[in-house]
Amino acid sequence: MNSLDKYDCAILAALQADATLSISGLSEKVGLSSTPCWKRVKRLEEEGYIESRVSIVNRHKVGLPVTVFVSVRTNEHDEKWLERFASAVIALPEVLEFHRMSGDVDYLLKVVTTDIDGYDRFYKKLIRTAQLSGVSSAFSMEQIKCTTALPLELITHGLPA
Repeated sequence: MNSLDKYDCAILAALQADATLSISGLSEKVGLSSTPCWKRVKRLEEEGYIESRVSIVNRHKVGLPVTVFVSVRTNEHDEKWLERFASAVIALPEVLEFHRMSGDVDYLLKVVTTDIDGYDRFYKKLIRTAQLSGVSSAFSMEQIKCTTALPLELITHGLPA
């Protein structure tokens, strides 16, 4: 169980929306004075609630407009195979997300690339990483929603002040 109160959640929500906020701007936004706000931010970082602060780059402007969801199936399920496969996939820069799944698909990758040829190059690298029984690709036609902000309102109900 987490030990977040309403101020912690307000700080996290504000930083999810704008990680460039100064401590004074953040403290004003959440209703705390600067020193207690700063101490809470430090604690949230130290306890791992805040993993990092990043800038979100527009993938279209930098020439990476294609998003592909890649489903991977394998007949190998031992730990040694997974370690080798995971290391190889993590090293592929096109992979933004890598999930081990339940159900019919063993692994799901979210991949970004330049175009169809770029995806083909990625695919050829992927199939060299390990023995796979199937790879299926679904190209995103339109991104309707994309956010990095967690829905903190789902956990804040009834939190003490």
